[in-house]
Amino acid sequence: MASSAHGEPIELTVGDRVVRVSSPDRVYFPRIGATKLDVVRYYEAVGPGIVRALRDRPTMLHRYPKGVDGPKVHQKRIPAGAPDWLETVEIYFPRFGRTADEVVVTELGSVIWAAQMSTVEFHPWNCRAGDLDHPDEWRIDLDPMPDCSWERVQKVAAVVREVLDELGIRGFPKTSGGSGLHVYVRIEPRWTFSEVRRCALAFAGEVERRAPSDVTTVWWRKDRDPAAVFLDYNQNARDHTIACAYSLRGTPIATASAPITWDEVPDVHPDDFTIRTLPARFADLGDLHASIDDEAFSLDTLVEWADRDDLPLAD
Repeated sequence: MASSAHGEPIELTVGDRVVRVSSPDRVYFPRIGATKLDVVRYYEAVGPGIVRALRDRPTMLHRYPKGVDGPKVHQKRIPAGAPDWLETVEIYFPRFGRTADEVVVTELGSVIWAAQMSTVEFHPWNCRAGDLDHPDEWRIDLDPMPDCSWERVQKVAAVVREVLDELGIRGFPKTSGGSGLHVYVRIEPRWTFSEVRRCALAFAGEVERRAPSDVTTVWWRKDRDPAAVFLDYNQNARDHTIACAYSLRGTPIATASAPITWDEVPDVHPDDFTIRTLPARFADLGDLHASIDDEAFSLDTLVEWADRDDLPLAD
């Protein structure tokens, strides 16, 4: 009954896989009328980009079984009945003394299977499944506080770029799909999560020194300037995940986390990139993060900055 109410199941061939999509007409985004099948087709359209963003990373799935107006499920454990070709990795969570088999995307079929399972958002770790203790991705998260304008985020992004350029490090910007901006950097997997987090704090401190009226690194939210951009260095801590490039977000208009060029930063707005607009952009421009894996950068200078600033090595 439920199946016919939301359309008959269809089978899609995705590479070497066949994925059965049930209830394809179920509306996931009521404001714009986007359905489960629209989500699936979106991920097919940006397939090479999201597979690159997720490849070999443990990934938490943010599922919306009743659509984005309903409850959200943070899925760490792969549910029973997952196809035997789906790759996973066992993650240990010391705080809870438990393990979970998380999905590891190695092909587009994994993404489409997750979309079939009502996944809207993909939140990968910043390490690969082959080395769960050493991140290969440093994440710079420009998180605007409630009274902070997008224009201020854009202004801070320019300072972030300036500092990265001085370090000789290439960062890859993307909208968050929410109100912020992310910059990703591939790094050599030589440092622990705590060490990468410490380096991220050292970098954030330098950005704050250059733009003290726009940036905060204050940890406690209640103590932050509500109109500032918080450089959230803690996104580099173990088991902290954020939406990857090309991930949809559970917003009313189905925004997406979209790779952009540095030159676009002054002119774009997060709402420009949605389930409706990003496929055509991808078809036209390709993956703007296509070269993100070409070079892994050292954090040695940031380690020196962290030592200079006497920053703690927190868990």
